[in-house]
Amino acid sequence: MPHSVNNSGLNPQQQEAVEYIGGPLLVLAGAGSGKTRVITQKIAWLIREAGIPARNILAVTFTNKAAREMKSRVGELIENDLSRGLKVSTFHQLGLSILRQEHAAAGLKSGFTLLDEQDTTPLIKELLKQNDSELAAQVRWQISGWKNAMLTPDQVLACAEDKSTHQAASIYADYERSLRAYNAVDFDDLIWLPVKLLEEQPAILEKWQSRIRYMLVDEYQDTDISQYRLVRLLSGVRQAFTVVGDDDQSIYAWRGANPKNLLQLGKDFPRLRVVMLEQNYRSVSTILHSANALIANNPHVFEKKLWSALGEGERIRIVQCKDEEHEAERVVSDILMQKFQGRPLGDIAILYRGNHQARVFEKTLRQHDLPYFLSGGISFFSRAEVKDAMSYLRLMANPDDNSAFLRIINVPRREIGSTTLEKLAAYANRRDISLLAACDELGLAEVIDSRRLNRLREFHDWMLHHQRQAFEERTSGALLKLLQEIDYMDILRERSSSEQVAERRWENILELVEWLQRLEQKEKTAPDELVNHLMLQDILERQDEENSSDRVSLMTLHAAKGLEFPLVYLVGMEEELLPHRTSIEEENIEEERRLAYVGITRARQQLVMSLAEKRRRYGEWIFCEPSRFLSEIPDEYLLWEGEQQQKQQTRETGMAHLANLRQMLTNS
Repeated sequence: MPHSVNNSGLNPQQQEAVEYIGGPLLVLAGAGSGKTRVITQKIAWLIREAGIPARNILAVTFTNKAAREMKSRVGELIENDLSRGLKVSTFHQLGLSILRQEHAAAGLKSGFTLLDEQDTTPLIKELLKQNDSELAAQVRWQISGWKNAMLTPDQVLACAEDKSTHQAASIYADYERSLRAYNAVDFDDLIWLPVKLLEEQPAILEKWQSRIRYMLVDEYQDTDISQYRLVRLLSGVRQAFTVVGDDDQSIYAWRGANPKNLLQLGKDFPRLRVVMLEQNYRSVSTILHSANALIANNPHVFEKKLWSALGEGERIRIVQCKDEEHEAERVVSDILMQKFQGRPLGDIAILYRGNHQARVFEKTLRQHDLPYFLSGGISFFSRAEVKDAMSYLRLMANPDDNSAFLRIINVPRREIGSTTLEKLAAYANRRDISLLAACDELGLAEVIDSRRLNRLREFHDWMLHHQRQAFEERTSGALLKLLQEIDYMDILRERSSSEQVAERRWENILELVEWLQRLEQKEKTAPDELVNHLMLQDILERQDEENSSDRVSLMTLHAAKGLEFPLVYLVGMEEELLPHRTSIEEENIEEERRLAYVGITRARQQLVMSLAEKRRRYGEWIFCEPSRFLSEIPDEYLLWEGEQQQKQQTRETGMAHLANLRQMLTNS
């Protein structure tokens, strides 16, 4: 048995969590209790003290950012030669790795394509035979939920009780057939297919279990049914794992997260040991007492109470406003005063329940010349020019990628109309081949006239030429050459309102090419692996923006999870906003309370909550009630701002604004 070592700076509970390897372990880690430190210290301890080779350790989390941070921290604790082979990945990267190695057993050909939401929604529209984006998105969401719950099309069809569910289930079956025909997988398949594979093929399961001698899972409360099954399968009879989670921070039920997985652990693993981390290293006591009082209104599987040794701190200010514009003015005026007093803007976050609340804060921050960062802006990969380039890249990597074929067959315009494409698709389906392969078939001449057939064949030959270049030379160079051949810059000029806009869009293309070059320099990588790497980066990092400059952060409560700021403004503390109206109607207040809890515990030193008397909704003024969550926090922790305080603050803000203007004039 490895001996105990004194991990400097760990409290007794953290030390216990690091050193216990006698069976399955659940670390119940409250907000700000140092869970990332525990996981990274445990990985180092497993390698150094328990003698487990790094290559036999797997750590799993939910975002690329968390995985990078974890790997970086482990690198600081142990030497490079000891950490070589350590696997730190997201659940979906793990699933992709399993599918790449076991593609044949999963019914896939090598070089399969990973499709994102923007690829799958048009496919579902096509299967619905309706150009209804809202319905297609709804059906796609249902299919995603069924896959996460490990339900097959046949199982869903068997218990469909209404017409719309039956229709969605039928589309689900057609959708699965289409994916397999295109040699493609969607994001949910990255968990669902490996779980099916491991459950149905004992030899493959045994192979993967033997590779993993110890497994660690971060943010365990965010796992859905399929992810939990993957953990259970890979841990096997050895049951050598540590999961870290907090049921009070489970805020993703809408995407399948199931906090009951914490309870299920105890049932599935009777030897489960539970260690609680209750000392918070982030927030002052007033903020923690308020958070504890709020979350105590939710039922708990495990009772815990956060405490802090960082001092009492200021009371939470409650700012009452006339309407949303007044709320934005009050909050931004307060930020201006904080800046005047020397606080960096990077210390400050404005958190809200819904994205629509950001607009008025953006406008007001701009008016006061305060820089800000809006989390969740347009993804790099969502830009039309990047989607075009990626589609060409995908088709070079995987000639069976029908979705990519359909996007770029007329970029530039090749006069291949929808009727021709329908005939091509019908022929390809009959022959059970891809659209690109069908272009070169002799039998196609029976259904498509010679003029259009020649265009299709020219495109086929041209694409195969560039595909060969991608495999023989460098993928990045082949892509750039292809885009230059089709005069893609001219296409951008046609689409853009000005030459400057077209140039900015071409710069995005060059950025993509440079990214590919960097990936190629790291290791010799096949085009299909490059494509899958970029597709996965896109899906996982749309909300994973890093902000290092001095600007105010604006983000939803969901996006704020895992972050912390010295000063937090939690805005819109009203009924029908927080808690959200839909949650009130569906009687799902518990998750909304967890969301408010997450918001409160993002604050380290100061917390300000604001609410409005009325708001505009669909052009009409709606009078608002204060959020019930405010009444669940004891009065002793709250400071409701009175009229006299407001007048004093207005005077101070005026002076701060004047000083800000003087500084701008001095600098100009």
